[in-house]
Order: sequence, then C-alpha cells, then structure tokens
Amino acid sequence: MRPPRPVTVAFCPQPPLLLPAVAGAPSPELTVVRAAVDAAVHTVLADRPEVVIVVGDDVDGVRFGPGDAGDLRGFGVDLEVPFAGRVRPGGRRIPLPHLLGAWLLDRAGHGGPRLGVAPGDLGTALGAVPGPVGVLAMGDGSARRSEKAPGHLDPAAAPFDAAVAQALATGDAAALAALDPDEGARLLAAGVPVWRAVGAALAGAEVSAELRFDGAPFGVGYLVADWRVR
Repeated sequence: MRPPRPVTVAFCPQPPLLLPAVAGAPSPELTVVRAAVDAAVHTVLADRPEVVIVVGDDVDGVRFGPGDAGDLRGFGVDLEVPFAGRVRPGGRRIPLPHLLGAWLLDRAGHGGPRLGVAPGDLGTALGAVPGPVGVLAMGDGSARRSEKAPGHLDPAAAPFDAAVAQALATGDAAALAALDPDEGARLLAAGVPVWRAVGAALAGAEVSAELRFDGAPFGVGYLVADWRVR
C-alpha cells in the first residue's frame, strides 16, 4: 500500500565501531562508512520530518522515547547514550540498533521528535504520523563474509548481501519484503527483519533510491542507502 505521506528512509548498519569512542584509533574503512551513513541521515533530515522513527531488531513490543537510554559498557566503554532528551530514572534500556540510531541523529544535530520501534511495529508507527516522516532502518548484512568474520565464511553470504544491495539501489520494496528470514538468520544478517518490514510498509510505492555504500571491511556486510517515497 502506498504511504499517504512523504517518507524518507536511511538504511544504516549497526556496528558499535561506528562510534569513535568504541573504535578508538581512526580507520580509513570506518571513515568511509561513517561518511556514507552521515549522508543518508542528512537526506532524511533534509525533508524536515515530523518524526524520525528508528527501527531495529532485538525489541519485543516496546517503543522507545524521551527518557530512555542505552550504554556501551558491554563494549568496554563507559558511555551512556540517551534515546531522546534527558535520561530519566526508571527509563527503559534501549538495544544497540536504537542506541546507534539515536547517536546518528544527535551527530547530525537533530533535536526533533523520535520514536524507537521493532520491525513488527513499523507499519503502525508510520500510519500514526500525519505529516512527513523519516525512518532510520538499522541493520547489518551477513556476518559470514570472510574467514575472520564473526560467523566465519559462508559462500552464500556475498550473493545474499548483493541481492539486498541491488534492492536498495533500485528502490525495490517488494524484493526487501521477500527476503528469506531463515536464510538471513543462518547467514547472521541482522538487518533482515528490519529490511523486510520497510519493504512491506512501502510496498507499491514509487521510490527514489541511492546506494551509498556496499562492502564488508570487517567480514560483515555494511549497506548504506537512502530512499525517498512520494
């Protein structure tokens, strides 16, 4: 169903290494990825969305908003990242995809309303916004792209990620919606639930797409793109 309002989507990977505090020393590979992600996020914000929806996996029926926060202590960094506004006592803890999405919005200087949702809640969240809406779709490709990758090498990993990259480059929402969730899970492609949700939510829409990055510098597929739907 064609969305009733302008929607702009930034597809972003979710490695904690995106944060300089985690990555440590500068890396040419990460510099390129960060530049691509920044460009995609700025494309979303340039359309002045009424709300930015950060969609990521690892949450079950929970929405995140002002007062919620996450931290990077699991990665050896004593850093807390608010999802929106100040952290409040008793606020919910946000998972890594939403933490990175919040950090990217802060990095871009965006102080407007934001909402964190799970893939299964994206369609409902989009339908509740009357005006232009932005989406940060957080998720990695396969973590089995090389021998040193977290899941070790699988020959099916590169073709799987290439099919996703093709869908992102051509604005093919149907191809995203049709991604095989079982194969995605086998290949440790964390972005599949999010990509499927975006594809389903934008089915039938006319999409203007740009693929900004497609690579696996650390054995994990990182895909960066932005879509404009009118």
